[in-house]
Amino acid sequence: MIKNITNWLETHAVAPAYSGWVLAGITICFFGAAINTMAGWLYVISGISSALLVLSAILPPRSLVGLTVKRLPISAITAGDDLKVELEIRNQGRQAANLVQVADILPFILGKPIQQAIETIAPQKSYRWTYYHPTQRRGIYRWHTVDLTSAAPLGLFWCRRHRQHQASAVVYPPVLNLAHCPLVDRMGQEDSLRGDPSGMPIQTATEGLTRSLRPYRMGDPIRLIHWRTSARYGELRVRELEIVTSGQEIIIALDTAGGWQEENFEQAVIAAASLYFYAQKQQMQVQLWTASTGLIKGDRQVLEALAKTNALEDTNNLPPSTYPLIWLTQNPLTLSSLPNRSRWLMWENSASSETKIAFKPDIPGIAIATEKPLQTELQKSLNT
Repeated sequence: MIKNITNWLETHAVAPAYSGWVLAGITICFFGAAINTMAGWLYVISGISSALLVLSAILPPRSLVGLTVKRLPISAITAGDDLKVELEIRNQGRQAANLVQVADILPFILGKPIQQAIETIAPQKSYRWTYYHPTQRRGIYRWHTVDLTSAAPLGLFWCRRHRQHQASAVVYPPVLNLAHCPLVDRMGQEDSLRGDPSGMPIQTATEGLTRSLRPYRMGDPIRLIHWRTSARYGELRVRELEIVTSGQEIIIALDTAGGWQEENFEQAVIAAASLYFYAQKQQMQVQLWTASTGLIKGDRQVLEALAKTNALEDTNNLPPSTYPLIWLTQNPLTLSSLPNRSRWLMWENSASSETKIAFKPDIPGIAIATEKPLQTELQKSLNT
């Protein structure tokens, strides 16, 4: 109760500090003694003390009136990196603002408020405050409150004022560096041989699959190296394949409409991001599907979608039924309804006693062992 009253006084008026309460008590004692003894010097002391209290209560709010806060945009980062937050506190008043404490009120999931003491801000000048805050989990974080606090110049009364300024920080899920991934590699090879779902073969701009050869660049897949030509030139040469004009895209589908254990879902999000960028590195056409977004592609769009996605989302879009998927789920019952030539990644729900069903023999996949590193699991052979 007392804390709530103190907070209300600080934000709407001023709240006495401990020293303020002491001086107020001494002032009352001196004033009472002056009344009893009619001693003039006691009246003088009590009057001076009262003047100090009044002055100390007026000055802190006035020192904060001219201060404004501006935020600089926060760059997106990957979980595990530090957020760089920059604020600019400007003094638009005619007098210097001294001994100001600034507190950025972060969302509780990010951590406690970050505070910074500022000795002085000259009139019509700005103070640039930059701090770095560690992150552990993906997400889109928003907050809007900055507190300015001062007890200057005497420290007898505290005054705190809110400044509202929207902040938004995007923390992407980490992307694992996969050296190989049979789940994606086999699916891409089979799709290139089968053609599109209508049965029409893949059409290329010219006869054959290889358009030209070029020098090897870091990150090129080993399977595209043309060894005979590389031996002739003494350096690695890579085949450039014709762009497919009618073929099958790889669709990575994350079962966000289903129920998940929290740790399993976080692993699934990381796996979806890793598979997406691995498929891109293999020069495959790839898209991401979630229940809320539907099919999307593009590095930034995919990462932002994975940053904000959650389990048990409303099903605004149904997964494609005519294209093969890489299906990431915790519910084994969903595997029986996958389109032909699909693949799956499944996390076991340790809290459920549900009996696993028999998988279709023509839909291989990987059962993720949560006690093992996810990067190792994504690179192991498929269960058939």
